[in-house]
Amino acid sequence: MNLTYKRFMGLLLAIVILLAPAAKTRAADAVPSMNVDARAALLMEPTSGKLLLEQNIHEKLPPASVTKVMTMLLIYEAVADGKIKWDDMVTISQHAADMGGSQIFLEPMEQQTVRDLTKSIVVSSANDAAVAMAEFIAGSEDGFVVMMNNRAKDLGMNDTTFMNACGLDTPGHLTSAYDIALMSRELINNHPEIYDFTKIWMDTITHKTARGNTEFGLANTNKLIKSYAGATGLKTGSTSQAKYCISATAARDNLNLIAVVLGAPDPKTRFHEAMKMFDYGFANFAAAAGEAAGTQMGVVPLYKGEVETVPVVVKRQMIALIPKGKKGELTSTVSIAEPLKAPVVKGTKAGEAIYFFDGKEVGRCDLVTADEVQKANLQDMTHRLLRKWFM
Repeated sequence: MNLTYKRFMGLLLAIVILLAPAAKTRAADAVPSMNVDARAALLMEPTSGKLLLEQNIHEKLPPASVTKVMTMLLIYEAVADGKIKWDDMVTISQHAADMGGSQIFLEPMEQQTVRDLTKSIVVSSANDAAVAMAEFIAGSEDGFVVMMNNRAKDLGMNDTTFMNACGLDTPGHLTSAYDIALMSRELINNHPEIYDFTKIWMDTITHKTARGNTEFGLANTNKLIKSYAGATGLKTGSTSQAKYCISATAARDNLNLIAVVLGAPDPKTRFHEAMKMFDYGFANFAAAAGEAAGTQMGVVPLYKGEVETVPVVVKRQMIALIPKGKKGELTSTVSIAEPLKAPVVKGTKAGEAIYFFDGKEVGRCDLVTADEVQKANLQDMTHRLLRKWFM
């Protein structure tokens, strides 16, 4: 019995030893929580997606007009894909004109450009403009909502179900702080031109109706743009069910941050809690930047191409998050793919740049082909063979 007891204690001790490092790692990697006066909140660095603070980040909550981050993302993607143009004219439907809540008072059959409707969505959170753009892109708001939910699924927004394009309280229209950060990250990383609208404080559009043209003022709903140094956007929201919400963005010294607040009790608290999280981020972290987008990092060999190599460049600048004040050096290595086979489209991934800070990997970025290369013709191949024979 004594031997059995010793074996049991030895086994127990081994288990404790094995589990101890894992427990230590989990504690070291844990995201700090912060007492935010809201139902849910988080702070994220958007390039890496690293969470810096969190509170109830997966609780499903009504997002109010922060919904429009997805609407804005789909608008910018439609423009980028060539499906719509900024100067396209949009005819306002009765359905869009009937939207309640925040609006710019569009009238049925009025026409506005994609640019002015988008500006109205971003600056003044116009529900009527959001629905008008949804109908323009998808043919109906219902069709656009399908697009919204499909895009949410693509982004891994597992807590989200959209029921409309503007964020009015509707049963089942729910998302989470984490999912809002995911779609906000996608928008600002891939379409930074959104800041041209989000930084506007005051502006106007022109209503064009049968009665003539009248100016209508737009005022930014995001008061951080005026009150917080480095604020860049992004979208506010409030309804009776959602309370006061924001997906806020700010940047200082190459460090970009996203602060999400859902369910704050009043507008002042919403902004205060976002600023509190930003202050924490900027006080404790710094950005180490890799090479700028477009920087050549080498060449990749081509098989049967009209040229034998093609330059590879940085697709998007890598920003590494490091503790503020920590000493170290940012270094990188380049990993180039095997030879590519022509034809090659410009922007084809051909490798990676891997970055290290103080010897530890802190980030990667894709390297892509800088040019389009066609397949070599018979004349190209003949000249190439002759050069090899006679050189």
